[in-house]
Amino acid sequence: MGLIEIEGMHFYAYHGHFESEQIVGNDFIVDLHITTDCKNAALSDDLNDALNYQAVYTLVKKEMGIKSRLLENVANRILDTLFAKFHNLKNAKVKVSKMNPPMGGQIGKVSVTLSR
Repeated sequence: MGLIEIEGMHFYAYHGHFESEQIVGNDFIVDLHITTDCKNAALSDDLNDALNYQAVYTLVKKEMGIKSRLLENVANRILDTLFAKFHNLKNAKVKVSKMNPPMGGQIGKVSVTLSR
């Protein structure tokens, strides 16, 4: 088994409970941790035997482009799509962070982490 981590994916997106958040948007950071079998890729040095990181990023980018009211919804959609596309995943954990959320005070970020 191997752990693949894709961290610090930055997106400008339109997620949030308030209507203004869905219009103005905000900065988001996504971190992804995927457990998968890396044995064949480690031996062959061939991308066809590996989990393609660029394909994973493209999938996350697409899901981040779909407006949602809750970070939980965004994170769940990312996991659903990952497991639907990549059948060799053992488990995955995704953390979606909204930077400087409008919560009435100075807050660096709020995050939701889901795993399966």
